[in-house]
Amino acid sequence: MRRSLFDIEVRDLRYFTAAADAGSFRKAAAALGVQEFSVSRRIRDVESQIGASLFVRHSGGINLTMAGQRFLHRACLALDHIRDGAAEVAAIGRSEVGHLSVGLFSSLASGFVSKLFAAYDNKYPNVEVKFSEGSAAHHLLSIDRSHIDLAFTIGNRQPHPYDAHQLWRENVFAALWDGHPLSTKSELSWSDLAHESFLVCSGGPGDEVLDYLSLRLCQMGHRPRFLIQSIERYSLLTLVALRRGVAPMLESETAVSIPGVVYRPIAGERLPFFAIASPRNDNPAARTLLSLARTMAHPSAPFGTTPASDLDGSNAAPLRMRDPSP
Repeated sequence: MRRSLFDIEVRDLRYFTAAADAGSFRKAAAALGVQEFSVSRRIRDVESQIGASLFVRHSGGINLTMAGQRFLHRACLALDHIRDGAAEVAAIGRSEVGHLSVGLFSSLASGFVSKLFAAYDNKYPNVEVKFSEGSAAHHLLSIDRSHIDLAFTIGNRQPHPYDAHQLWRENVFAALWDGHPLSTKSELSWSDLAHESFLVCSGGPGDEVLDYLSLRLCQMGHRPRFLIQSIERYSLLTLVALRRGVAPMLESETAVSIPGVVYRPIAGERLPFFAIASPRNDNPAARTLLSLARTMAHPSAPFGTTPASDLDGSNAAPLRMRDPSP
C-alpha cells in the first residue's frame, strides 16, 4: 500500500541529504552511524512515495536527478526549520528566551521585588517581562484567565485554587507632610494615627489598603476617615505634601522621595507578601522566576518554614488551596 506524502519522516530527509552530500549510500551510512541497507531502503521508500527517482545509481556511487536536485533544496530548508524550531523551544524551556507577565502591588523602586527582578534580568536577559498593577482579587482573576503568569500579593486572604508561597515581609510606614506634629516621632502607633485623614486611591490596590486600614483601626475601636482619590498611588504623596492627609506606605515604597514628605514606621506592623501562581501554568519563565524568588527569600532554610501572620488568613507557606468544585 502506497504511503501518503505526509508519511515522509525527518529521518528520511536526513538520510536523503546525507546521501546527496556524500555521493554514496555507503559513505552516508557511515556518517550517520547506520547500515547502508537502511539508507538505501529509506530513500527507495521516499522515491516510491513521491513518484520520482531522486538518484541515479551507478558503480561509482550516486548522482542526483533533476527531481532530486529540486527536492534537496526543499529538504534542506525543512531540516533547517526543524532545527531552528527545536533550538527555539529548547531555549524557551531553559528560560533563555520567552515572555513573562507579572502582577504587582509593591513598588519596583526598591525592596525584595526590585532585587528579585534585577537578579532575574541578569540571569535571563532575553525573557521579556510585562508588569501590571492591581488588587489581589484582580490578579487572581487574571491568573484564572491566563492573562498573567503569577502575582505578588499582600497576604493570602482570598480563597483560590492556586499555589501561594510566602516570600518576604515589609514594614508599614505613614507618609506625613514635613512639619506634621507626628513627624517629630521616630516611630508611630495606630493610636497616634487614629484621628488622621487617610488618603487612599479608588479601585485596584487602593481597595486593599482601605480594607487593611479599616481592619487595623476598627480593631482598636477607632473609625478611620478616608479621603478617596481617583489618582495613581504615588500621586497621593503630592497630596500629602500639600497637607491634605496622610498615606500608608510599604517599606519598599519609601524609596520614592517627594519634597515636603517624610516617612515614619508604624511600630510592629509588618505585612507578608506571597507569590501566587497556578499549578497548571507551564511557562518555564514563570517556574524559573518562582524558583529564584524562593531561593532569595529563604537562602539558608527549607522553603515553607516562615509562618504567616493572622492577617493573611493562612498558617504557613507554601499553601495550596484546592478548588472545591469537581
